[in-house]
Amino acid sequence: MKMTLSASRAAALLAEDKNNGFTYSGAEALAEYLEQLEEDAGEEIEFDAVALRCDYSQHDSLQSWAEDYFSGDWLAEVGADIGDDPDDIDEAVREYINDHGQLIEFEGGIIVSSF
Repeated sequence: MKMTLSASRAAALLAEDKNNGFTYSGAEALAEYLEQLEEDAGEEIEFDAVALRCDYSQHDSLQSWAEDYFSGDWLAEVGADIGDDPDDIDEAVREYINDHGQLIEFEGGIIVSSF
């Protein structure tokens, strides 16, 4: 038995689960991304809140993700220096994520796939 969810209902279900760390805005961005992925692939994706919680994480910014992800000198890991312009640092983090996984940017934060 299957039930089709709209992106807004999927976002609401993700946001209701306080264990997953998604704000409603983040959950909405992820649900819209998954909906687009379904359209592009021509296949439905089964909604599994636990799997999504394991496969994606929300962060306040690109730099906060890098601080959480790397245990040491995250600037060096992404190819940036402490004296770089903040926009250049963000771009370096963005490129690193896109080279290794999926980045979903939305107003208020980012969603990053596990890799």
